Amino acid sequence: MMRHILDETRLHPAIRDTVSANHRDIVGEVAAAVDRNPIVVVGMAQNPYCHRARMLLNASKTPYLYLEYGSYLTAWRRRNALKMWTGWPTFPMAFVKRQLVGGSRDLDTLIQSGELDKLLGDRNG
Repeated sequence: MMRHILDETRLHPAIRDTVSANHRDIVGEVAAAVDRNPIVVVGMAQNPYCHRARMLLNASKTPYLYLEYGSYLTAWRRRNALKMWTGWPTFPMAFVKRQLVGGSRDLDTLIQSGELDKLLGDRNG
């Protein structure tokens, strides 16, 4: 799979630093959390799908780290940097073992199929 991202050579040199620094803090924070934790869910307040992802993990007694950035009315520019970084268009963003697995529906599929336990190394055995 090839992700379409504008090649750096197509950015004028005068704007490269601006593009590189755009909300680097939030991307760095999420990247560091994903590196340190087996499961990370990135979400936002008021979003029912973010709540659903957390409820699914709670129901399956699966520990996770939840990072919340704003709501529908706040922090959308910062969240947009995460969308550009991952290529995932919606929230939540669920990461398992440093890999983006999708949103709440995708997380539910992993839990129901037993794939989540496989990815985590069968934590029950």
